[in-house]
Amino acid sequence: MIDQDTDVPKAGALDEEAERELEGVPEHLREGGANGADAEPQDDALASLRGDLDAARQEVLYARAETQNVRRRMEKDVQDARNYAATGFARDVLSVSDNLARALDSLPADLREDERLKGFVAGIEATQRELEKVFAQNGITRIAAKGLPLDPNQHQAMLEIPTGDAEPGTIVQEMQAGYMIKDRLLRPAMVGVAKKPE
Repeated sequence: MIDQDTDVPKAGALDEEAERELEGVPEHLREGGANGADAEPQDDALASLRGDLDAARQEVLYARAETQNVRRRMEKDVQDARNYAATGFARDVLSVSDNLARALDSLPADLREDERLKGFVAGIEATQRELEKVFAQNGITRIAAKGLPLDPNQHQAMLEIPTGDAEPGTIVQEMQAGYMIKDRLLRPAMVGVAKKPE
């Protein structure tokens, strides 16, 4: 005979409790669990999600790399703009420097000593020195030429001069000074190059 006082849950109560426990579990997992026929679709779905996650990670890495490249390129462009903004202006001012140098070179030595012209000559020389100082402050430097081998990156050969005093290919005459602005060519030096006498 069964004791009726023992707490045996009724069939309906058991179903309610089991339902509460399975409340958050998806329907396809409630029956049969992860074993059997349902395991394969779950593995496929998990593999697909992992593949999607890996692809998303790769895309994020590529996007980051591209962003860094764009930022570096922009920083370089900004730096170049700062360094070389005055290139056009500097090129125009070089002709002023050339004319000052020509004016000084054209003065004969006896006129330089003339008391009436001493102040005038001193003024032109001071102007030329000031111009060279401004060039130096802005990274504009004169290209060395005479006595050096011809460098096509900095010198432009205008003529060949037959001579036995210098090795062929050596610069023996400078017709116009060349200049660099920082590490870029502003204007090539126009030069005469030695060649073997015939």
